[in-house]
Amino acid sequence: MNMGGRHAGNLPPETTSLVGRRGELARIRRLCREFRMVTLTGVGGVGKTRLALRAAALMQPGYGDGACLVQLSALDEGALVPYSIAEALPLADRTTRPMMDVLAEYLEDRHLLLVLDTCEHLIDECAATARELLLAAPGLSILATSRRPLGVPDEQVLIIDPLPVPDSGGGGRQDAVILLAERTARSLPGFTVTDGNRADLARLCRRLEGLPLAIELAAARLRELPAAELCERLDDRFELLGDTDAEVNDADPPWHQALRTAIGWSHQLCTPEERLLWARTSVFAGSFDDTAVAEVCSDELLPPAAIPDLMAGLVDKSIVIWAPTGGGERYRMLDTIREYGAIWLRALGEQDGLRRRHRDFYLKLARRGDAAWLGPEQVSWNDRTNAEHDNLRTALDYCLTNPRDHTALELAAALWFFWYPCGFLREGQHYLERALALDTEPSVVRNRALWVCSLTLMVQGDPNAGMAWAAECAGVADQLGDTAAALAAQAMVMAAATIRGDLALALALADSLLAVHRPERGLTLPTLLARLGQSHVHTAQGRVEDAVKALEEMCAECDKHGERWMRAYADLFRAQAELSLGRNDAAQAYARSALEIKHRLHDSIGIAMALDVLACAASASGQAEPAARRLGLAQQVWDTIGRAQLGIPEWVGAREMCERLARAAIGDSAFQTAFAAGYDTGLDTGILHALDPDPNSAHPAAEH
Repeated sequence: MNMGGRHAGNLPPETTSLVGRRGELARIRRLCREFRMVTLTGVGGVGKTRLALRAAALMQPGYGDGACLVQLSALDEGALVPYSIAEALPLADRTTRPMMDVLAEYLEDRHLLLVLDTCEHLIDECAATARELLLAAPGLSILATSRRPLGVPDEQVLIIDPLPVPDSGGGGRQDAVILLAERTARSLPGFTVTDGNRADLARLCRRLEGLPLAIELAAARLRELPAAELCERLDDRFELLGDTDAEVNDADPPWHQALRTAIGWSHQLCTPEERLLWARTSVFAGSFDDTAVAEVCSDELLPPAAIPDLMAGLVDKSIVIWAPTGGGERYRMLDTIREYGAIWLRALGEQDGLRRRHRDFYLKLARRGDAAWLGPEQVSWNDRTNAEHDNLRTALDYCLTNPRDHTALELAAALWFFWYPCGFLREGQHYLERALALDTEPSVVRNRALWVCSLTLMVQGDPNAGMAWAAECAGVADQLGDTAAALAAQAMVMAAATIRGDLALALALADSLLAVHRPERGLTLPTLLARLGQSHVHTAQGRVEDAVKALEEMCAECDKHGERWMRAYADLFRAQAELSLGRNDAAQAYARSALEIKHRLHDSIGIAMALDVLACAASASGQAEPAARRLGLAQQVWDTIGRAQLGIPEWVGAREMCERLARAAIGDSAFQTAFAAGYDTGLDTGILHALDPDPNSAHPAAEH
């Protein structure tokens, strides 16, 4: 059984035209029709990614589950390749099973084109991943880009050459000249190819050997210099290559000479300060913002006040790409440009210092997010940490390969609010377990990592593994007098008791946690979990008034601090309490309120719980067909988590009762049809429908 609704694809919109490449596109499409593994190879800057994306967009309608882009350039660790694929699909990272097993099961009956972009630096891991997924999923095809083949059985390799250039007489294909003119016109409106500049433009393209990235860099300069003068300067650059940039030219990656020339020439056209900032910003992975640049890259040579103008200069020279987002302005670099900057950073002797500053910045960011999470800024922190995911990974990898002062443990633990609420539990577990294995000396920092690791496992429905970490945390906390860790460990034991159905133990632990709670100390996760645990037991034992009282106290505390994530869980538990009293309309109102928040924060467990409650309320109200659809949509989410209802007996029982009532009302065949329709509906679409209080509103068609 697959896990999730039909995937519509995630290909980014095209922002520039694709010049030429008709023959290559036709060959890619033919190869993908005949073979399931196709790799586009070629030198850096030849346009492999651009070509793969256009080909995928053209082929996407032929795949029932669309085409999915997985960008790998920002990864430093091969073990994260499966997680990046899961994130792109998107497949919630909330199961303790190996991610490759989850991916294989998810893809086994899907018809999907997977685009693995920039594989060369993780070639072995990409090859192993592709090999395993192709064996597990007969409907899967993979289109990869890499500077060298993956070596997968039956792989078809298509070498991408530079664009055709005119011959010295002006004859032949003009693709390179067309690209140069189009890109120049973007920054110099009205620019066209004329009889007066045609020969110089053709000469420039020949000198750059038709390499698209080199041509685009040259286009940025045509605003300032005529093509003839540009050619002369470029000729000088070729002559100087061996003397001025020997270290860069001899280093990996083995760039095409024209690209080395164009990038090195752009480097020379930068001011000394811009060159230094180019090198320093190469330390970032993925995208980054002005604040990060100012803190990581500035010093007496590059004062913070100068950074905005220097960044504007790099954008103007097409070194850095400006990318406005919903959360503010961010920058990114093309991989080849970043690699060049990284080589210069090493040549300057600054690489390790910049990596440390990068780590320190993101450690401070994580500390701030940790301190602020149980407050009014959860949505902005959710957006910020998602935008910084690549940089957080890079910082964690540096901490693990350069251990110092418990930084790996501290960073991995401080990001608990990213691992759990934002949907990356399995990745968090991966980093926490690595950090715990590396840093074994008992400490307060290690204690925190222990209970956070326990949390990631509990919320994945694995109380046995979670208890092992919680027990170690409790023991060391007693030795060190670490009260905060002792309370957190107790909350984890309470969670394990709840999952196992030991209501008496769960209630005793919850009461004990609440007995030592002091409201003046603000919100703490153990206390909030204790409130939920207490209300769950009261509802299960029929003491609904006590459950409601506990939840009202929790809501009042959350509202006082502007907290929404745990407040939404309180609404969900209140919905379950209302459901137990037969107050179905009230249950649906509370569940919808929670679902709206959980959807905004990408909290899959909260989403699945809310859909379950809505299904149960609909079924109890005689709305069997909507109940079956919601059960199907909820199952889509639970399948990505790994253990439906986290295995909590009371939740499992409620879901089973819901299904029995719905089947009895409309029959097995109609139930299965409605359930399948919900299961195959896109999650966002299905949630919007579930938020509609009108049960008779038109249901979206399943997405195939």
